[in-house]
Amino acid sequence: MKIGFVSLGCPKNLVDTEVMMGTLAARGHTITADPEQADAIVVNTCAFIDPAKQESVDTILEMARFKQEGRARRLIVAGCLVERFRDEIRGSIPEVDAVLGTNEIERIAEACEGGAPAGGPAEPYLYHHLTPRLLATPRHYAYIKINEGCDHPCSFCVIPQFRGRFRSRSPESVLAEARALFAQGVREINLIGQDTTAYGDDLGIRDGLAQLLGQLARLETPHRKWIRFLYCYPNRISPRLLDVLASHDSLVKYIDMPLQHASARILKRMRRGASGEIFLRLIERIRRAVPGVAIRTSMIVGFPGETEQDFEELCRFVEAAQFDRLGVFGYSDEETSASWHLDGKVDRRTIYNRKRRLMALQRRISRRLNRALVGRECEVLVEGPSPESDLLWQARMASQAPEIDGVCYIADPGPRAPRAGEFRRMRITRAHDYDLTGDLVDDPPPADPEPAPSPFRILHGAPGRPRLHT
Repeated sequence: MKIGFVSLGCPKNLVDTEVMMGTLAARGHTITADPEQADAIVVNTCAFIDPAKQESVDTILEMARFKQEGRARRLIVAGCLVERFRDEIRGSIPEVDAVLGTNEIERIAEACEGGAPAGGPAEPYLYHHLTPRLLATPRHYAYIKINEGCDHPCSFCVIPQFRGRFRSRSPESVLAEARALFAQGVREINLIGQDTTAYGDDLGIRDGLAQLLGQLARLETPHRKWIRFLYCYPNRISPRLLDVLASHDSLVKYIDMPLQHASARILKRMRRGASGEIFLRLIERIRRAVPGVAIRTSMIVGFPGETEQDFEELCRFVEAAQFDRLGVFGYSDEETSASWHLDGKVDRRTIYNRKRRLMALQRRISRRLNRALVGRECEVLVEGPSPESDLLWQARMASQAPEIDGVCYIADPGPRAPRAGEFRRMRITRAHDYDLTGDLVDDPPPADPEPAPSPFRILHGAPGRPRLHT
């Protein structure tokens, strides 16, 4: 059977998609990127905020056409939208044959093959290093989910309702998966989880993320490697974590730390605590401990009760912090979240205008930081030919995470076209708002040998990888 996939949302959702694809491939099914050729289509959905929910619904309806007009015989909906609207999906979209929640992805084969997936509540699920998995990322980078679920009480967030309580994989499982990925040619591993800084808490491991990063950094690999971790909780960034990050060359000097706001009053209503002043001290400590670190964060504007004064405080904080990367989300009023019941709701137009103002402020900061890099040389990881132009190649600095940050455009690749996955030296010649342009200044490395066999297979050009622009 040929089975097509569309994966929406964050990298955590993408890993779930890769596990479902691997489960099906292990049973002899073929994964196709062409929905017109698919006998069954799976849509792995996101339901974090209103635009994500709408995109999920639109995609389900779009894929339903291939069942009505094409060869597809089954349509399966998986992921967070199912956790939220299971009965509504079944009742309002008759083309859907099966629904699978985030803890039911092991039942994907039954759903695609036409059997009725086992009923009843599913146990909390988290894959491990022996789980079949097809990688949907390019060959040179991959994600490893090190934990699942969340125990934080943030009033705006419904993810714990979808993903369940916090749980970690064993260090041995993560290390085994990392070894296999590096052996097959992966150059960059990105560790993900709802809160990676809580890794190991449930296993009784003190400073679990710091310990894990140190072990990963010491892994012997056939080539240079980058290791990045995403989604930090600010009050969990310990001195030991920063010491480990600063001590190993293979650990990317990058902190992704969603702060959500700077007003102490709004942060209290968000059930997060702290304040802009506390965050500025934390940022100073991070930059002092890890020279050259890039800091990325995200903010929510228009949270219930946010006044113009609160928003201005947020803008002053962003100007003072000088973040390398910043994403801004308009508050989404989710009826199952605690913030649904708060007073002081902000109208949509005000939310939209505040989002634009904050992003305009960050654009100026980003442009200024990028201009300061012109003339410098830096290491980049080559991505391949640029989708923007046949005349450009694309790469990323260590300070640019895949899919969410800007990129580097290579204007003069030299006498030999670079290969995706190569580490090269680039001189920056031009700065843009979020991206950079430059020329390669080093000699190309010798061609890599064929990667060693691994339990993983790689699927190139997987469908449904929308890039996030923030």
